[in-house]
Amino acid sequence: MDPIKKEDIRQEVFDLYDDYAHNRINRRSFVQKLSTYAIGGLTVPALMSFLMPDYASTAQVTPEDTRVKTKYIHYESPKGGSSIKALIAWPEGLKKKTGGIVVVHENRGLNPYIEDVARRAALEGFIALAPDALTPLGGYPGNDDEGRTLQAKRDKNEMLEDFIAAAEYLKTYPDCNGKTGVVGFCFGGWIANMMAVRMPGLSAAVPFYGTQPADADVPKIQAPLQLHYAALDTRVNEGWPAYEAALKSNHKKYTAYIYANANHGFHNNTTPRYDKNAAMLAWKRTIDFFRTQLQ
Repeated sequence: MDPIKKEDIRQEVFDLYDDYAHNRINRRSFVQKLSTYAIGGLTVPALMSFLMPDYASTAQVTPEDTRVKTKYIHYESPKGGSSIKALIAWPEGLKKKTGGIVVVHENRGLNPYIEDVARRAALEGFIALAPDALTPLGGYPGNDDEGRTLQAKRDKNEMLEDFIAAAEYLKTYPDCNGKTGVVGFCFGGWIANMMAVRMPGLSAAVPFYGTQPADADVPKIQAPLQLHYAALDTRVNEGWPAYEAALKSNHKKYTAYIYANANHGFHNNTTPRYDKNAAMLAWKRTIDFFRTQLQ
């Protein structure tokens, strides 16, 4: 059988995967519903294999890349137990202090994609810290299905405290210039929005397709925002008009981009929802924004 091509898959399949990836349906229901689209030579196992993340061959900055240094550290958090494990990454040969970026994972823990994003940020000249909010439950278990199950057991507001603590840790890290920002994806996009609400000293926040804070919280935001949304992501986008109105009425600094024909998760290059053009443009905008705000 020829390899499945993204353009051959109906949008309903991507929407179905979104429901599954965000725990709105369980695996059994996902497989059952997916069978509706197993036509024209496609099989359910083939569709499942196509939709699942490929971490083996997709890293843009591999762990072996000598341009970047990495190590795992632990930092104290008020809600995450005694400490939270995180990957910290920085440019090889760093000669002066630079800005720090907290990289916040999706709803499945610190998987290889998010570690790769941290290395990408380091390659651009920043110190990047990617925490694993699953640390109190044993950490990312090695696959996203189990990761989602574990993360669902944690309170999201307690995880928010873990990431706020990460930013405070990074702010005083020896090679950090004291300016810290956050970039987050999906669940991490909500965390990025909420860190902007909770942290008056935050220097920049970049939520990717993250749900929005309550209108009453918007006046608390001090950090400039750069927001990225996918045009086909109707679930998350429902909250954007009200959020934008609140940002405007409270005279907050923000720039928002909506990427045509892109799905939720378009930046994640390990799944077929990846949109290369949108992802590359969004990442360039993110790095340019951080250079302006953090360096």
